[in-house]
Amino acid sequence: MEAMSEATKPVEEPKKPEPMVEETPVVTQHETKVGDQDFAYTVTTGRLPLRNDSGEILAQMFFMAYTKDGVADIGKRALMFSFNGGPGSPSLWLHLGALGPKRVKMEPDAGFPAPPYELVDNPHHWLADTDLVFIDPIGTGFSRAKTPEQAEHYWGVKTDIESVGEFIRLYLSRYERWASPLYLVGESYGTTRAAGIAGHLIDRGIAFNGIVLVSSILNFQTARFYKSNDLPFILFLPTYTATAFYHKKLGRRLGADLRKTLREVEAWALGEYAAALAKGDRLPPNERRRVIAKLAEYTGLSKEYVENRDLRIEIHPFCKELLRTEKRTVGRLDSRFKGFEQNHAAERPDHDPSMAALRPAYTAMFNQYVRTELGYKSDLEYTVFDGIKKPWDWGNAVDGPADTSEALRAAMARNPHMKVFIASGYYDLATPYFATEWTLAHMGINPTLRANITTAEYQAGHMMYIHEGSLRQLRADVHGFIRASRGQI
Repeated sequence: MEAMSEATKPVEEPKKPEPMVEETPVVTQHETKVGDQDFAYTVTTGRLPLRNDSGEILAQMFFMAYTKDGVADIGKRALMFSFNGGPGSPSLWLHLGALGPKRVKMEPDAGFPAPPYELVDNPHHWLADTDLVFIDPIGTGFSRAKTPEQAEHYWGVKTDIESVGEFIRLYLSRYERWASPLYLVGESYGTTRAAGIAGHLIDRGIAFNGIVLVSSILNFQTARFYKSNDLPFILFLPTYTATAFYHKKLGRRLGADLRKTLREVEAWALGEYAAALAKGDRLPPNERRRVIAKLAEYTGLSKEYVENRDLRIEIHPFCKELLRTEKRTVGRLDSRFKGFEQNHAAERPDHDPSMAALRPAYTAMFNQYVRTELGYKSDLEYTVFDGIKKPWDWGNAVDGPADTSEALRAAMARNPHMKVFIASGYYDLATPYFATEWTLAHMGINPTLRANITTAEYQAGHMMYIHEGSLRQLRADVHGFIRASRGQI
């Protein structure tokens, strides 16, 4: 019998993906301490479905909800939704670094912990003030879409806000928390998301009592180093100074009092430095020499290097250059960290030593914790930064860099009771504190609402809570913020 020709072979239809099935969350009971008192709580771990109009599950979003036991009136118990940034990061950093009852053990100076890693009790957790729901956006952690094509739908500024906003709506409905005082906490790109969600949900009947922004970035023009955008060079300068201060690269006059030094640099950056950059190639030679000398003094870099960079110093070259004579680099997320590299002549570091110190410990300890103490069993990889498979959709280039500060302003205008607390680290070269201050000053917020926003700076980096003193202070600051937002002080 002759073999069937290619022309007569039946055409195989592409295999349809298996339908997603909603899973039952895992519920476990635990105890911790609030001061000297026992504190009983329940953790609900699982995934909530995101459906289309036909009821088909398109994606499932992973969450871990910590709720206080024995609450008589759940409507009076605060509820806070938490997420990290990236975009492309799950919620493990805030979860196991600051908010939750367990934290990854770090060295006293926030240095590199040696494997095997350890999870310890966190006496500075936030459960005394609020229930906590940690959310992993689609493509991060255990959150997955039905198909790779469907996953791409969620990977952009607008659709990310919509999908996490839908999760919040669904959680409030399923767990009957619509009457609770509501809060958001986001870190890094999570602050972009939090501001956007506040604006998105206020028009859908969900108003927040308060928003906590940790290492904030709302307007991406402040952090995009490209030709004709001089703003980042101005706004990153105080953090360059703080970094040089920490590594003892400043002169005696500037090396004694960090805060005093930073106030001086901030004023110069917005004044003479900004004016010099605005003049471009028309900057007179005598002014140029004066600016070069000041930049060298404030950054710990050589005058020759500043001259060769045309007075404009980007993040990565700075991280490589500051300690070049020591053959070391400094971190981007936390410039207190120092790294080792092979090519000491390169212009940019080949890795961020601060992320290298944190990622293995947090990833290992989360995977152990969620599968043992929380009882969530899955063969899925808990993806940390590797789950987003295409470039993020930042929106229309004609509209300029992504900016959700307007969404936050609009939410505050519609809900004048909402309070905002912003925490920044002096040694954060990813989202510098001075860029946050600039953004707040350019939101166009009504003067009567400005008192609703408070800020605090910490002697640490992007994840300031890895430094125990900053962790303790952040907890105290947020405790006061939550009480004030509810009129309790």
